[in-house]
Amino acid sequence: MHGARKDLLAGAVFVIFGLAFAITSSTYEVGSALRMGPGYFPLVLGSVLVLLGILIAVKGFVAGDTGELGPVPWKATVLIVAALLFFGFTVRGLGMVPSLLVAVFLTALAGRNARVIPSAVIAASLTALSILIFVIVLQLRLPYFGPWLG
Repeated sequence: MHGARKDLLAGAVFVIFGLAFAITSSTYEVGSALRMGPGYFPLVLGSVLVLLGILIAVKGFVAGDTGELGPVPWKATVLIVAALLFFGFTVRGLGMVPSLLVAVFLTALAGRNARVIPSAVIAASLTALSILIFVIVLQLRLPYFGPWLG
């Protein structure tokens, strides 16, 4: 049951975050797949996280492998939480490009063997890809740069 405990814990974390995203999305207009509102993506993301959490928990019961939880990766945990908070608090003021660039950079640095230059390349690439997908292809009205930058 020790290995199952690891999967149950991971599944529970996914379900909790998924429910948080889904519940938060209800405060925004959801829209439809063709006309996405600001609550559409958090609702879909939350639903996927809940589903993944359930699948991970079920895997833990079925596999029943043994193993200890191990140490908590504090550096990664702090960097990822900081990235999410930074993005959430600054996206309206700084705009999508700088907020996403910093958030992805911090997240990329959370890796065990992360280095600054590859993390910067990943951040720039994912920011460009996000602009391409969300602003250009899906035509969401997201400002590149916000009022805090003049």
